[in-house]
Amino acid sequence: MADSQLYEDSFTVTGLNAQKYDRVTRITASSTDSTTLLTLDINSELYPIQTGEHVQLLLASTLNLDGTKDERGWRDRRDESTLADLWDYVCYGKVYRFEEGEGENIKVFISFGGLLLYIEGPYKKLTPLRIDYVYLLLKR
Repeated sequence: MADSQLYEDSFTVTGLNAQKYDRVTRITASSTDSTTLLTLDINSELYPIQTGEHVQLLLASTLNLDGTKDERGWRDRRDESTLADLWDYVCYGKVYRFEEGEGENIKVFISFGGLLLYIEGPYKKLTPLRIDYVYLLLKR
């Protein structure tokens, strides 16, 4: 299972911006150890969030509980338990770009059907991410 979990960390929401689009809020957050920053667009109608809240984020390559590769779409598995059952907010998207950051940091860009995630943090923490499809999972 650990191989399917590419990145996991806890964050504190430091800012919100809901001015540009209806039902979309761009959150900024800092990891609890302050080494990683993220900016994430979320559907605020499905997952309302406030400044100061703590969220746990997981990026995974599959939703299968045993870590095996997905052979069917996640919506086709209503009769099976998946990793999505344990989390509050789930998106599917693609890692599409990496950039060098300052020092040992890198920047990772992921798109979830137009909702974007930008993570900047230590290379050692983000190294499992590749240009590939991933699931984003959030919970409080």
